[in-house]
Amino acid sequence: MSFQADDGTVSIGNLESPPDTAFLLEPLCSAVRILKENKGKALNNAIEKMSLFILNAGEALRTGGVHTPNHRWVISAALAQINHLSPDKKYIARIDDWLGEGIFIDSDGHYPERSMTYSFVENSAFLTMGHLLNRPSLFEPVRKNLEMTYYYMEPDGDLVTTDSRRQDQYGSKNIVSWYLLYRYMAIRDKNGRFAAIARLIENYKDFDETILSQSLFHFLETPFLQKDLPAGTDLPVEYDKLFTTSNLARIRRGENTVTLFGGVDWPLIIASGRSNSPNIFSLRKGKAVLKYLRFSTDFFSTGYFYSDGLKKQNDQYILYKKLEAPYYQPLPKNKRNTNGDYTLSPSTDGRFWNKMDFEDRPVSNVKTLETKISFSESNGRNVLNFSVTGMMGVAVTIELCFKEGGRLSGVTGVDDSSQNHFLENGEGRYEYDGDTIHFGPGIVGGKKINNLEGEKYSTHFGSLRTEGLHVFLTGITPFEHQLSFY
Repeated sequence: MSFQADDGTVSIGNLESPPDTAFLLEPLCSAVRILKENKGKALNNAIEKMSLFILNAGEALRTGGVHTPNHRWVISAALAQINHLSPDKKYIARIDDWLGEGIFIDSDGHYPERSMTYSFVENSAFLTMGHLLNRPSLFEPVRKNLEMTYYYMEPDGDLVTTDSRRQDQYGSKNIVSWYLLYRYMAIRDKNGRFAAIARLIENYKDFDETILSQSLFHFLETPFLQKDLPAGTDLPVEYDKLFTTSNLARIRRGENTVTLFGGVDWPLIIASGRSNSPNIFSLRKGKAVLKYLRFSTDFFSTGYFYSDGLKKQNDQYILYKKLEAPYYQPLPKNKRNTNGDYTLSPSTDGRFWNKMDFEDRPVSNVKTLETKISFSESNGRNVLNFSVTGMMGVAVTIELCFKEGGRLSGVTGVDDSSQNHFLENGEGRYEYDGDTIHFGPGIVGGKKINNLEGEKYSTHFGSLRTEGLHVFLTGITPFEHQLSFY
């Protein structure tokens, strides 16, 4: 109680935050319900103190605000739990107020944030509300998202996060924590696919620690979860799926998977809530993992290549972007002012800001760079064709990042670094625990491997480099190169 502010909130992350307080209430409300059903006199004092804490928090959640889309549903789920302990129409009224905004889920199954971290949060919230409030319509977005999530799952349970709009777009998540979602919906809907996914999760290495040791209270609180899973159905392990709403493709061939991405949010802005990952290609062959391929150019410090979407044309996927960088002429006389105080605005190419009133300036000496990257499968190989035209003499860099802990061969070191390498010619190999990715042929040109992020990041002293073994292929425009992985 000493950590609870006067308004009923706690400070765990954000200060005096209703949403963060709501996250805390899930295990606390469950604990009170379980203790009430199994209490002895010695527990009365603890139950009373926890109940008082929950009711105080309930007032904060009933009147408090949010920051992000998922916060609405976290707060609503917590209010449903409080209402289950101490029924009151005021809690339901607040839940209905939030639900009145509508639940967004796109045609592919993404929630607004396109985040595996927060999709789990939202699914859990809708499941809680649907169960406690007897509102079966709230299970529908859960079904849709769970269907989609399977195709984002790697054979070892890792989840693809490249198209996320939140902080996990540069991290990783695992399907194990989703077990109760798949189990609940499998039992409720007698869904064989969800049952098969739940059984698959039971065999992953972190299952005992994550589920059996940390989620026992869910089974005690919700006996429904103790029912037997229905019979499972075969899960697809051969597919090629394009998610058009986020411009991400997932291709699986048994234990081998490919991810292609061209769906950043334009204009490109560095901020939570916007998709800005430059990872355009990833590959897994068993335990051998190419974490990402990125492509960068030295064209006016624009940095990494970001595609205008991902298109499928016949048997190829196409990534494409045309950049234009102008020079600016004097302002027209009718747009000038005597003190030189013009609007602080972005340049027309979006590279920088200045008090130059760029929008009203004529441009000249416009330079262009046109990049097209195509992907196809051919005789067991994953083939990327790079074509860069337009301005000549621009340094380009293909950056490969393999999972740390593996071993590279066929490459040359850079400045005695154990993490940076060139593939100058021929074929490179990456081996991890008996599985191997072959890649090549190599090419070397300008040898630019630093400040690949571009001006947007360098201005803020930021870096997108991650842990791993980095291999670089470099060249000068006009640039044509075919790179194969098998």
